[in-house]
Amino acid sequence: MLGPTGHADTFTRDNLPPAGEWPELLLDGFDYPEWLNAGVELSDRMVERGFGDHVALIGNGRRRTYKELADWTNRIAHALVENFGIKPGNRVLIRSGNNPAMIACWLAVTKVGAVAVNTMPMLRSGELSKIIDKAEITFALCDTRLLEDLVAAAKESRFLKQVVGFDGTANHDAELDRIALNMPVRFEAAKTGRDDVALLGFTSGSTGVPKATMHFHRDILIIADTYAKEVLQVTPEDVFIGSPPIAFTFGLGGLVVFPLRFGASTALLENASPKNMIEIIQEYGATISFTAPTAYRAMLTAMEEGADLSSLRIAVSAGETLPGPIFEEWTRKTGKPILDGIGSTELLHIFISNRLHDAKPNCTGKPLAGYEACVVDDDMKEVPRGTIGKLLVRGPIGCRYLADHRQADYVRDGWNVTGDSFIQDGDGYFHFAARSDDIILSAGYNIAGPEVEAALLSHADVLECAVVGKPDDDRGHIVQAHVVLMPGITGSDLLVKALQDHVKAMIAPYKYPRSIVFVDALPKTESGKIQRFRLKQPG
Repeated sequence: MLGPTGHADTFTRDNLPPAGEWPELLLDGFDYPEWLNAGVELSDRMVERGFGDHVALIGNGRRRTYKELADWTNRIAHALVENFGIKPGNRVLIRSGNNPAMIACWLAVTKVGAVAVNTMPMLRSGELSKIIDKAEITFALCDTRLLEDLVAAAKESRFLKQVVGFDGTANHDAELDRIALNMPVRFEAAKTGRDDVALLGFTSGSTGVPKATMHFHRDILIIADTYAKEVLQVTPEDVFIGSPPIAFTFGLGGLVVFPLRFGASTALLENASPKNMIEIIQEYGATISFTAPTAYRAMLTAMEEGADLSSLRIAVSAGETLPGPIFEEWTRKTGKPILDGIGSTELLHIFISNRLHDAKPNCTGKPLAGYEACVVDDDMKEVPRGTIGKLLVRGPIGCRYLADHRQADYVRDGWNVTGDSFIQDGDGYFHFAARSDDIILSAGYNIAGPEVEAALLSHADVLECAVVGKPDDDRGHIVQAHVVLMPGITGSDLLVKALQDHVKAMIAPYKYPRSIVFVDALPKTESGKIQRFRLKQPG
């Protein structure tokens, strides 16, 4: 049952799924006040707790303390309310790369009780238009360097009426910055309910109308009070670094919510290439890293060339499942843990993970405290341990799509159906097999692409790879591998044969890639996920 609302604009509450389509929420032990504002908890409340002089944000050549962050966001909040008339419940689109100004805008939007819609910098006007129309957004904040596509979307929109620019660099010389500069540093935040929607996270779907996932103020705190507290064991001395966009819920959690909840610091990079991340880790002594498996492989190479990454105490693998060879190489060379886990936009962040002293290759781990998971067949019946099936999960956060008939596909019998195929072993650990639509059926065999990828990655000549099913008249599908080779290595028929033999020696021979295509790069989303659907397209 929903608690009271502080929203004057009731659009999001009005468009929650019907009660019968909600997943079961396991909220025992998650006791938050009836009235709760996540923006306040992550800034002003931290100052009250004595963290005012601690560094919160590192970026654009300077460090900002928690007191400076609270003051900055309060000034912006005043501007949103007094100059632009933003009311609790209004949706506000934010368009920016990973910089301190984006975090300040997100916190300010949350403080005024509006619903933040963070968007990826690389989205174009047509993609932005779908988001604007779906969420009926009338107001947007945008880094002035990224205005063109958003302004174009606004011209075509019947909803978006105003786009206000902010300066994503260190200059603070844009419309929002100039207005906020003269505002007070104290702001009485909107009285929002813990069950008021604070965030719309749009899924990174490749086709069709995007799905908007709805997250409450309490959800934002729950991801920190579960994963960050239990698994990462964050302390105020930690410095976070990572490549996921903040506009992606994985990045919002890992680079904003987690550090700010515990008085830690976050170092922000708009261009978080492995090279740039290595430099920042060394410069600021970063302790917790969030990035993709490929970046960790690049970091290992850099270590061989003299880079010092000894400050890192935890590496969190993001975007793609963590291949066993990278896990083993990282652990061997650094002596530090690298943690795989699985989360989703629908559940906001990670819900199954390895632990610091309980991590092993090719294993996703066990559910976080407060979560339950199981593996079932198409009839929702649990399969025997060691058998591939569909992953179900439930916990304190669950899928709530904004006015979307696809809610009934994601939630069944009170469980969230994640769309992933998993195996649970006899000891209760969960092992990723593939996205359910990435299981390759070849000549009657079910073949999990990630298992073939892990075998290929254990070959010295392979930098990264992606495996898909290619239609075949005789077998239905065959395994096709798209392979990026290490620098200096050239593809050839001999190398194709060598890689095929290598896979046959590593896993069951019927799983080997009958087709290998050498490519310069793999198509990826901004969050680091390989876009396998593009590799399946002809031509």
